[in-house]
Amino acid sequence: MPHLPGYRGFGPVRIGNAAALQTQNDGYGNVVLASTQMFFDHRLPKRGGIDLFQRLEKLGEQAIARAFQPDAGLWEFRGRARIHTYSTVMCWAACDRLAKIGEALGDEARNRRWRAEADGIRQRILARAWNSDVGSFVAAFGGRDVDASLLLLQEVGLVAASDPRYLATLDTITRDLRRGDHLFRYAAPDDFGLPHTSFIVCTFWYIDALAAVGRRDEARALFEGVLARRNHVGLLSEDLDPSTGELWGNYPQTYSLVGLILCAMRLSKSWEEAFWRGW
Repeated sequence: MPHLPGYRGFGPVRIGNAAALQTQNDGYGNVVLASTQMFFDHRLPKRGGIDLFQRLEKLGEQAIARAFQPDAGLWEFRGRARIHTYSTVMCWAACDRLAKIGEALGDEARNRRWRAEADGIRQRILARAWNSDVGSFVAAFGGRDVDASLLLLQEVGLVAASDPRYLATLDTITRDLRRGDHLFRYAAPDDFGLPHTSFIVCTFWYIDALAAVGRRDEARALFEGVLARRNHVGLLSEDLDPSTGELWGNYPQTYSLVGLILCAMRLSKSWEEAFWRGW
């Protein structure tokens, strides 16, 4: 809408969302991950059974077919399609969780089938997403740049937090994406030029990664810094200007607040530790 200047003159004002026309191959893994708890949480009054498993397997078939296909990626790039590491990892996660569900249901044949698919995808990820020249996992196969989604490799279980490759990737992300106490999602130019604001959920991913590798004091200090950036009712936006602390972007933003909750859980003392120290 060229006749509208936009907020503070920062046009253009757009209608709709181009992501509706994009391919994002990570979605299959996201749905399977969100559903997996149905099979393992004994507190649920009704847990997942074979019918739900068969429905999820259809998503797994799509994950297999699309694991190594170019897409717009998690960040919804408009001007290019690549084989994004995060998208492929999420396709692996779909197969990995389906294998676990098959095992939980006592279906050995399905467990073996999905485990074989998951292992095959994982081997290709470890071979093609690692750039030995950079000394890090990279955002897209054949690339050299990192992005914040690589912090999630240990969270979804592709590699352990203690894996030297993950530790090296964390160091590279710290060097390339950290701005003060905040993290950019990536530093390379996108469809709108060079990024100039940090993505709040990425800072929470970074805090979670620091805690996972044992740097809890540093993680807690960064977490308290993000908490100080909330508005007067405790809400966060999508982005943040690291130089001023000003909240930017869509507001309020659910996944920024989910990141806050998850980091609070990660950094909290266990019930047992709190109880016995108090006792």
